[in-house]
Amino acid sequence: MRLTLPWPPTINHYYAPGPRPGKYYMTPAARAYRIEVSTRVGAQRMRQGLTGRLRLCVVAFPPDRRARDLDNLLKAVQDALQHAGVYRSDSQIDRLEVERGSVTKGGRVDVLVELLDATDTGWRRALGDA
Repeated sequence: MRLTLPWPPTINHYYAPGPRPGKYYMTPAARAYRIEVSTRVGAQRMRQGLTGRLRLCVVAFPPDRRARDLDNLLKAVQDALQHAGVYRSDSQIDRLEVERGSVTKGGRVDVLVELLDATDTGWRRALGDA
C-alpha cells in the first residue's frame, strides 16, 4: 500500500501537558493530522486492518531547509496510520525505513506499508544475527 500524506507535526508538538502533573493530551494539530490521514486513507479505500508483521518505508520531503530530526515525525505518521485503520497497532512494525527527500513546498511524506515476508531477516542477516 502506497500513500502520500501531508507533513506531520513533530512529536515535540504532538502532545502537550495536561491540567494535572504527568498527564498529557493530543494537541489540536495532532488531532487535525490524524483526521487528515484518515480522510486520505478512506478516500483511497485503503483501510485494511493489516494483522501481520509489517515493513514501513517513509520518505519525508520537508517543507523547508530547517534542520529536523527524522525520527521526530515518525510517531505522528505511525499513530495516524493506525488510527486510520491501515494496521491494528504500530507495534506490528518490525522493519522501519526512513529517508529524507528533497525540500518540497508544503512538505509531504510518502509511505509504503507492506506485510513482511516471514523468511526475510534483512539487516539481522547482514549483521550475523539471523
